[in-house]
Amino acid sequence: MNQYPKPFPWLKGILFTGAIATTATLSLLTPMGGRSVFAALQDSPKNVVDEVWQIVNREYVDHTFNQVDWQATRQQLLSKNYSTQEQAYEAIRNALEPLGDPYTRFLDPEQFQALTSQTSGELSGVGIRMGVDETTKRLLVVEPIENSPAFKAQIKAGDQIVAIDGKSTDGMSPEDASALIRGEVGTSITLQLSRPGRGIFDVTLTRAQIELPAVHYRVKEEGEMRVGYISLDEFSSHAAEQMERAIDNLNGQNINAYVLDLRGNPGGLLHSSIEIARMWMENGVIVRTVDRKGGKQEFSANRKALTQLPLVVLVDGNSASASEILTGALKDNKRATVVGSRTFGKAVVQSVHSLSDGSGLAVTISRYYPPSGTDINHKGIVPDINLDLTREQQQRLASEPDLRATNNDPQYQRAVSFLETNVLARPNLSQPVKPISIR
Repeated sequence: MNQYPKPFPWLKGILFTGAIATTATLSLLTPMGGRSVFAALQDSPKNVVDEVWQIVNREYVDHTFNQVDWQATRQQLLSKNYSTQEQAYEAIRNALEPLGDPYTRFLDPEQFQALTSQTSGELSGVGIRMGVDETTKRLLVVEPIENSPAFKAQIKAGDQIVAIDGKSTDGMSPEDASALIRGEVGTSITLQLSRPGRGIFDVTLTRAQIELPAVHYRVKEEGEMRVGYISLDEFSSHAAEQMERAIDNLNGQNINAYVLDLRGNPGGLLHSSIEIARMWMENGVIVRTVDRKGGKQEFSANRKALTQLPLVVLVDGNSASASEILTGALKDNKRATVVGSRTFGKAVVQSVHSLSDGSGLAVTISRYYPPSGTDINHKGIVPDINLDLTREQQQRLASEPDLRATNNDPQYQRAVSFLETNVLARPNLSQPVKPISIR
């Protein structure tokens, strides 16, 4: 079950994931040599090169730039001539590499647009998730997104996509098909579909701005216990609203406890992770950040928790960044017991800037620490109950996502067992168990 809240304005904030982070801001160019750099470089690939240098010079978390002479780097960059944007892009990537920070990186226009869609939690299209049938190798609909044009047109999971605007999908990947289907809001597209019992038929759809579901939830009957199971895919700009609706809905269904699944969640917007933490925590510090000048900022709960029911958080090695912010806050404040595998270990924050030619730059601007003050960068968070899955178990859950939160999901079953024996049997218990390891 998913909830789809009404869209709300873009949250200008910091996004940080196992990959990168976003803040939509435009950099400003500073004067150089008596005339503005903008005037000197206008309409030149050097323009974006210097934009990148300026942003890194102004914001990068390490003021020593990893012992790189950053001023000399600028001189080298601007001394070269770039005949194409691609040459400028390559020079930018080469200049960033000595910083030794995989999270400070350049995004070409296509990559930047993809990231913007991801973190905004919206895209322009018809609202279908696609995959490839392993047997026939044909492109098919995995799921129509609720309330989307595809959903309203009664497109169904399992429908084969034969053609897109007359172009055959033979040998086409889901990514290539998505590129064809995306387009300007209000424009039309015709899909030719094949469905058992109906044969081949055409459906014409009008593209719309679609809010992507980041939160999935349902009530699970576990013996005599009713568990509110919530899975969070990423911390997009709509995730907090969707989480609030999920908790409110589950609160009204007479549940006994919650399981919050953050496995595979690469992170997202900082603002979103803080809002979601406040839904679970009545009080306590959520996270502290430290910038390049040693400036500190602390974010805390605001006594507006939506539930006080027992909570277990599921994590794995792909739970990163904003996921680790939320996990660390709930664990250190003893609000939840954490079950699963050690998390990814990314404790730095990025902002993402849009550049003048449509490309973008992700730059690390601060480091973060959970309430305990422990540095989890490259270390991750160790669960209260450590349960590593075998390679076979991981592959099965990845290939068959419907098995998550079932009897075939050992980490979920361990969470349920904990709730049954350590929480529901003793309602006043508020302390997590001591860390143990199960392999």
